[in-house]
Amino acid sequence: MKLSSSLFALLCLICEIVSIALFLRGFFPVPVKSSFSAKSKVPHFPAEPQTGSGPNSRKAPEPLFKWVVIVLIDALREDFVFGSDGWRFMPYTSHVVERGSSHSFIAKARPPTVTMPRIKALTTGSIPGFIDVVMNLNSPALLEDNLIWQAKSAGKRIIFYGDDTWVRLFPKHFMEHDGTTSFFVSDYTEVDNNVTRHLDDTLKRDDRDILILHYLGLDHIGHISGPHSSLIGPKLMEMDDIIKKIHASLISKESEGTLPNLLVLCGDHGMSETGSHGGSSEPEINTPLVLISPAFRRKVGFEKPGVLEQVDLTPTLALGLGLPISKNSVGHLIPAVFEELSLREQLRLLQINGHQLSRLLQDSNPTFHKEDGYEQFRVAEKSHGSWMKLYLDGNTSEYLEALKAMSSALSKQLGKYDMYSMIMGMIFILQVLFFLMLAMPEALSREAVVDVPLASSLLSLPFYLLCLFGSALHVLVCTSSGGPCYLCSLPWVLVFTVILLSSTFTCALVSMAARRMPVSNKTPGSDWTLSELDTLLLIGTVGHTLSLGSSSFIEEEHQTWYFLLNTLCLAIFQDICRKYFREQRHRGEEEDEGPLLPSSTEEGPSFSPAVELGMSWVSEKWLALATPLLTLTCCRLLRSLNQTGVQWAHLPDFGHWLNSGDHKAFLSVLAAVSLVLIFLLVQRHCSLVSKIALALGLLGVYSYRAAIGNVLFPWQHSSRAISKGTVEARFVYVFVLGILFTGVKDLLRSQVMSSAVDSRRLKSRGLWEVYSGVVLLVALLFRAHNLPTLACCLLIQTIMAQFIWKKLHYDAAQTTIMHYWFGQVFFYFQGNSNNIGTVDSSVGFVGLESYVEAPAIFLTALSTYAGPLLWACHLLCFLSSQRDRAVMGLGHGSYCFALLRSIPDVFYVVLVTGLRYHLFIWSVFSPKLLYEAMHTLITTAVCLFFTFMDQERSARP
Repeated sequence: MKLSSSLFALLCLICEIVSIALFLRGFFPVPVKSSFSAKSKVPHFPAEPQTGSGPNSRKAPEPLFKWVVIVLIDALREDFVFGSDGWRFMPYTSHVVERGSSHSFIAKARPPTVTMPRIKALTTGSIPGFIDVVMNLNSPALLEDNLIWQAKSAGKRIIFYGDDTWVRLFPKHFMEHDGTTSFFVSDYTEVDNNVTRHLDDTLKRDDRDILILHYLGLDHIGHISGPHSSLIGPKLMEMDDIIKKIHASLISKESEGTLPNLLVLCGDHGMSETGSHGGSSEPEINTPLVLISPAFRRKVGFEKPGVLEQVDLTPTLALGLGLPISKNSVGHLIPAVFEELSLREQLRLLQINGHQLSRLLQDSNPTFHKEDGYEQFRVAEKSHGSWMKLYLDGNTSEYLEALKAMSSALSKQLGKYDMYSMIMGMIFILQVLFFLMLAMPEALSREAVVDVPLASSLLSLPFYLLCLFGSALHVLVCTSSGGPCYLCSLPWVLVFTVILLSSTFTCALVSMAARRMPVSNKTPGSDWTLSELDTLLLIGTVGHTLSLGSSSFIEEEHQTWYFLLNTLCLAIFQDICRKYFREQRHRGEEEDEGPLLPSSTEEGPSFSPAVELGMSWVSEKWLALATPLLTLTCCRLLRSLNQTGVQWAHLPDFGHWLNSGDHKAFLSVLAAVSLVLIFLLVQRHCSLVSKIALALGLLGVYSYRAAIGNVLFPWQHSSRAISKGTVEARFVYVFVLGILFTGVKDLLRSQVMSSAVDSRRLKSRGLWEVYSGVVLLVALLFRAHNLPTLACCLLIQTIMAQFIWKKLHYDAAQTTIMHYWFGQVFFYFQGNSNNIGTVDSSVGFVGLESYVEAPAIFLTALSTYAGPLLWACHLLCFLSSQRDRAVMGLGHGSYCFALLRSIPDVFYVVLVTGLRYHLFIWSVFSPKLLYEAMHTLITTAVCLFFTFMDQERSARP
């Protein structure tokens, strides 16, 4: 079966996406869980040593606190409370921490530091899987054993106000609740006022046992302007006043003969230096934990906060309320909370926690009896029994050491991998890569057609033998597997379809490989030669792929791409010098062949600075020589705009300087100049209607940024209230849709025109108008300080297209690889990294009054991958404009995109399989795996558009 190169590449990428999805399903482990059902009614408490087996020996411990108020401030970093900012902006809280009846700790949150997984960790005591990052946008009800369910089952009355993620996780658990949307990050005022407005009435009531308040404003400020914003101080002062009000209310309700109350101040995660979260940097994982209660001794001076795991709060609160510990909790008690109790009570609580951890360790580790923590617990329990019998040598140190050891062992064993799904996904991805490699001579030929031997494969004997072998292997694995297996849970029809496809691919690969075997002295690819540029592109691609084997190179991957781009520019400069200074003068006619893009009279709109400005051949030569140097200059400036990676992300950059309040006027001028440059670079290829829409849309972009307070209008007063900019953003959306509609209309009209020249001209203009609509949308989504990045991107595209790619006669494959490299570099110029914390989720709510899942996900993905997308769209416009290579150019470009994505995908999938127990697997390698999967999905969408535009494939033989 013969397929065009573009369609062949698209099908390969679709198969690759399915394979990666299967691999991800097996790679992200199922969290460690107890063998009991999620909320079973088994006896929760073990018998106290030396007390027999009567009912009194298993009774629940008495609660230590009457009322518990939990104030969870989203994205509260530990230095906001314990650092210098604490005394400046939270004086009351700082005073209580230093001299009040309190205990303060630095609670470490395990990555991923995202709200929903952290809420699950705080309520269940377990460490959520990394895949919970994806589920963060649509939190399902939490079914496993948790603190909220235990409290409700025990008759505790719970009131909640704040992030509606709690309401979705715990439906029908709260006596009263009022949820606020957590994803509309432009709002940092009303989202907290909606919580505080209930506070006065709620504190006066006596009909509640637990009050949970989840404030989101601080997190939203971080997403908008970072941790050093001028908005942080007032928000912390607001939170300090709330803590003061709650504490005063609890003190007023204290009375003799009643249990004391407890106030808990904590954060779900921290905030990076860029204001985001999700990764594993110290500012993201270090959160404050302050426990305030008259049950604690009053401090006489400052005590350095201790360090513990965030999940340690779960068993502490459970036993403090007289509740069973959640069965899947890996945390251990905080000893300071119970230090005022009698020794017998302390030992009893430690024994209950140790029994729960030992049961979980038995369920998750077949060799649990070899764990040091388990042995220590058995020794401690015997010592406990001896103390109960003789009241001699009683102490809690043995229990504490055992609890810490078992908790550490459970935390390291995050879950169990589904190796069957991982291996099958890996096999499918390898098959796709081999398909692409074997098809290279045909896919990059002038015909750009690949002959895939599917028919002969389906009729061969090995195909049926492979199907039989695959079915038998599946039955064997599913009947003998002791762990979770996703493929075994699928219907047999679906599994057999997968086996048929895999067998077909294997037979087709063998047939293609046999066809490539040399049968004579000359093979179809034997006349291929590699130029110096080809060698550089090959070495760079392979070298970058191999660099992913190092965690440091993953964290600082932007440095690899910066180096490769600089080297590419120098290689291009060498080619220019060779062309203009070392070639013979009789080739001068070839160098005067005209502008890169086809002229408006022949094939569509064009822009040639040399022609329009009346430049001579000599002037154009010097402009060509200056192009790589100008590109290097732009790239060097853009590197200073956003610090990314890990090692230097905390250092101030030009973007921080621009976003500070003192330099808003300079940022306004820079944003305005960038928008004007964007208009000049894009409008030349558009129709008059699209030019007007583009100009008005870019004006709307500036108005939107002014409305939300990023930039200033000349007539705007600084005291003007900041709005959400919803009207301005929707104004821009109207023009984006208008430009896209105009471009699509021209593309459809080009398909029915009889004149090939007119059809090509209309097609070229339609493509550029679609590209212009994407540029306008990206300009709206980019933050104000990133608009120069977009302007430089368009400037480099213009000068490289005019003076480099056509003048130096680079073929479609070389041009595609260079576009891919530029797209990767601009991905990091935007401020992205391989840390999930750098994803700017605030762009998903531009122009939205409330959270709408589909548009939010689309806008966030578009903004994150704007660099690769813009360069891919420009490549499509460029290849379609070349009359001599338009037929094969799109096919070659689509094929190269598929190959460039498959090589790192295969290497990285094999790598993370081998390193699945590596120390940095969750903090470094797993986020990169998600980025690779998403990039492949974006590339698939790009190749789909390439295939759609490759209309001349039907004319190929």
